[in-house]
Amino acid sequence: MSVPVLYLVVPCYNEQEVLRDTAEKLEQKLTRLIDVGGVDAKSRIAFVNDGSRDNTWELIRQCTERSPLFSGINLAHNEGHQNALLAGLMTVLPHADVTISMDADLQDDIHAIDLMLEKHAAGANIVYGVRENRASDTFLKRFTAESFYRAMRALGADIVFNHADFRLMDRRALTALAEYPEVNLFLRGIVPMIGLSHEIVYYTRKQRLAGDSKYPWRRMASFAWEGVTSLSARPIRMISQMGMFISFISGLMLIWSIARHFVGETIVGWTSLVVSLWFLGGLILLSIGVIGEYVAKIYLEVKRRPRYLVQEFIDGNARGKK
Repeated sequence: MSVPVLYLVVPCYNEQEVLRDTAEKLEQKLTRLIDVGGVDAKSRIAFVNDGSRDNTWELIRQCTERSPLFSGINLAHNEGHQNALLAGLMTVLPHADVTISMDADLQDDIHAIDLMLEKHAAGANIVYGVRENRASDTFLKRFTAESFYRAMRALGADIVFNHADFRLMDRRALTALAEYPEVNLFLRGIVPMIGLSHEIVYYTRKQRLAGDSKYPWRRMASFAWEGVTSLSARPIRMISQMGMFISFISGLMLIWSIARHFVGETIVGWTSLVVSLWFLGGLILLSIGVIGEYVAKIYLEVKRRPRYLVQEFIDGNARGKK
């Protein structure tokens, strides 16, 4: 088996504080892999600029001018992490045999790349980078993250526990991913749907090199909700089941009230009536909101708007810019 052309796909949004260090470490890693014959000399580090408002794109351009090991993909607009990652993967697909996606803050362990390539050489089409533990997280972060994965599984989403977007995908897997045209992207759930041969590599996640996380609590909650509603219709089914349960309880309460009336122990139930009305009113609003979320997703899907637009692609293997 010939050595593969590897592309490291790294989405970037306002990463000027970490980009120089990230570029240096990835360049050293890729150079070593080329020197030992682990990957082809045409391998590249592809930074994807997701509409950054700082100097991220200028730094990426400087990297491509300094070394042929770097590629730059500049999106025309900020599209979000998942769309930026997909844009990078699909843009390099014609030139790569294997891709490994990772975050720009290098919290993902770059030394796990060697083991990923070994798993691929042994026949795996997809290799998931999975956190060995969450010892470096605060209790709240660890509790909410693990609860998210458990909730996703409970709601019917087939996701890999403690896996984010640090993964290897070969050309066959990427070609299969291209067949999933949905606008509401949640790659952590879509990639396992592909199937194919897959393996897991465990690693220890590090602290950010610099700067702040691009996923504060509000965005994490939004991302979790996006994942649930993109991958599963179970929340709607749960509303139906809850409605049937409440109807059953209401029937029992009706029988109980009639029985109390005939034995002469009728009690004025003002409090229970008000509480019931508030409860049912809140449940109705919640149900409408959940259904509305799915309707909104249908609305976005049927419009078939492009998920991203590549404004510029700098890559020697692509023979120039486009």
